[in-house]
Amino acid sequence: MVIRTVGRLEGHSSHDVTALPWTQIECIDFSYPTLTMEYLMAAELSPLFSIISDSEASPRAAAVFEDIRQTRKTDFINNFWRVLANDPDNLEQTWAELKHVMAPGAIDSMTKDLIYVAVSVANNCTYCIRSHTASARAKGATDEHLKELHAVIAAASRTNRLAIGLQVPVDEAFV
Repeated sequence: MVIRTVGRLEGHSSHDVTALPWTQIECIDFSYPTLTMEYLMAAELSPLFSIISDSEASPRAAAVFEDIRQTRKTDFINNFWRVLANDPDNLEQTWAELKHVMAPGAIDSMTKDLIYVAVSVANNCTYCIRSHTASARAKGATDEHLKELHAVIAAASRTNRLAIGLQVPVDEAFV
């Protein structure tokens, strides 16, 4: 992928795309923030596999869709599951794991979604950031929760980078 010039796009945050090994930058107008790679990918790429509708779903995929509907008490099956439906083995395994891990337990469901958002921010997964933010909001997360979450993510990211860069040894008390 070659980006000849990258300009400002309203509503999108800036990140440096030059660090990505498969990206070649020829010229950037530095007077504007660069576009996010996630935006560029979403704008230019379609899914690797089709988004499977209910009528196209294999019997195994249809069974998982039905379990998602019953578990989540909704008729909505999101695109993540619909694309995974192209591989019924992967769909069944992923749903079984997520259903188990995200179920209420020692950690409540909203907190699990907020953790999921934090990990998704670290992994640059826009889809998961959006879907788990929506899920956390449905479970009671407010703007204040989300602002505080992102402040923690930013602080952790900064101090993680400092600790890594400075090669700070782990204190004996933490081992």
